[in-house]
Amino acid sequence: MHVAVTGSTGMIGSALVRLLVAEGHAVTRLTRSEPRSPSGPVREARWDPAGGTIDAGALVAADAVVHLAGKGIASGRWTEAAKREIRESRVRGTGLLARTMAGLDDGPRVLVSASGIHYYGDRDDEVLTERSRPGGGFLAEVCQAWEDAADPARAAGLRVVHVRTGITQTREGGSLPRQLPLFRLGLGGRFGSGRQWWSWVSLDDVLGVYRHALVTDGLEGSVNATAPNPVTNAEFTATLARVLGRPALAPVPRLGPRLLLGEMAEELLFYSIRVQPEATLASGYAFRWPELEPALRHLLNRPATC
Repeated sequence: MHVAVTGSTGMIGSALVRLLVAEGHAVTRLTRSEPRSPSGPVREARWDPAGGTIDAGALVAADAVVHLAGKGIASGRWTEAAKREIRESRVRGTGLLARTMAGLDDGPRVLVSASGIHYYGDRDDEVLTERSRPGGGFLAEVCQAWEDAADPARAAGLRVVHVRTGITQTREGGSLPRQLPLFRLGLGGRFGSGRQWWSWVSLDDVLGVYRHALVTDGLEGSVNATAPNPVTNAEFTATLARVLGRPALAPVPRLGPRLLLGEMAEELLFYSIRVQPEATLASGYAFRWPELEPALRHLLNRPATC
């Protein structure tokens, strides 16, 4: 298979490219920089989502596109300008790809596009599946617009999959590396009450879901990339502390992050999103790490004690 990938230098994108190449697939990285000369099975092509341009000729050779590009949501306080950039970086890029793919007579017939579980908004203890209605909040609005931007590809008969990813556990990025220093000092703790649900997922399974979406004919629509056993923030905190062999006795009051980071802290730390990967499991995907503690022990090289 030949797969074109946007966002290929990010945490998920770089790992996915390595996986695809290791499995013998060809990869074209869509980049905003000047493309470099081909290197083995990896080549590069130019695109500029802000300017609305893309090397359509490079797409013709691909069988599928994985779309991961977008401004990071945790890269700074959410000013109005930052929120506009977060939204537009996703909607413009998705729309450009969907329209371009729809207009090709001979090109990729599959678009696997990133999305997030914040699509569901803050829902307390409600169990959420791919069939659940969208929720409220800034990121919920972003995810809805992000997914809707792929409509031209859907209308043209292409197979479109939206991967709604949870809180990804990896040492290479995301929230875990920011938590580890404090937890190793015994200064970690729950956020606020800790009753909010954190729908986590290992990076191994995020990559597995993307690969599954690429190769599973008939799979389309939204799939949740979250482990089938979500935990509350308090449970997550206790588990991480236990894996590290440290106490977790320093809860973080809700007011502190809200004063420091405002709306971003509220949505990323305190929203309760209890997700089940119903459609993902029904499509035949088997999670490598369905339980949090074994996943963290593997990730942090902390074997269980007898």
